[in-house]
Amino acid sequence: MRTSLYFLLSLILLTGAGCEDKKTKEKADETQQTETVLDSTPEQKAQAENERLKKKPGSIIESQAELIPFLTEYGKKNKETRARISTKFGDIDIQLYRDTPLHRANFVLLVKQGYFDDTMIHRNALDFVVQGGNSDGYETPKKRQRIGNYLIPNEASANHTHVRGAFSAAKYLEQNISDASSPFEWFIVVPERGAHHLDGEHTVFGRVTQGMDVVDEINKLKTDDNEWPIENVYLKVELLD
Repeated sequence: MRTSLYFLLSLILLTGAGCEDKKTKEKADETQQTETVLDSTPEQKAQAENERLKKKPGSIIESQAELIPFLTEYGKKNKETRARISTKFGDIDIQLYRDTPLHRANFVLLVKQGYFDDTMIHRNALDFVVQGGNSDGYETPKKRQRIGNYLIPNEASANHTHVRGAFSAAKYLEQNISDASSPFEWFIVVPERGAHHLDGEHTVFGRVTQGMDVVDEINKLKTDDNEWPIENVYLKVELLD
């Protein structure tokens, strides 16, 4: 009798332990499945990568040598081609060109890293261009240092010229015989006649699809002697798709 009772108690204990292990395993499997689902689609993987880049120590792009491989791979994973620039005067919608892959990927990177937050229209040349991507604040130089010190190779094409509404990359004028682009600043061409003397020298990597009336309104603003608008026009940039 005592032997039978001992056997029965042992069986109950073993059965209970087995149920607990099964539940723990099921919970672990469920957690693993959830993690897999959260990072399974290309969009989710790209989002996870951008979050990792935000936490990366040092610069995201550490040297000119790694620029092209980095942006090429980044562009494959981040395929957005439409952006919206919001100002207090209204929104400006931009179509980014796929055949300027380095410039498109770089612009998408900057948007996803929050670079353009609190930048402003910093050059306003009447009946010529409206230029953005800089500011007079302390945060902008810090953001530039975190993203990297590099130039984007010229991707100018006869397919994309400086017509009205062209979205083009600014460049540094000194020691820049290759017409490489600044990674941080862009401009929009204002006049109906275009600005075709810039063709080949600057890379047009997009166009305004909606909001040229907003650009025209900004272009009317008074400026100082350096063409910096006296009235600050802050920017918010987001990707649409």
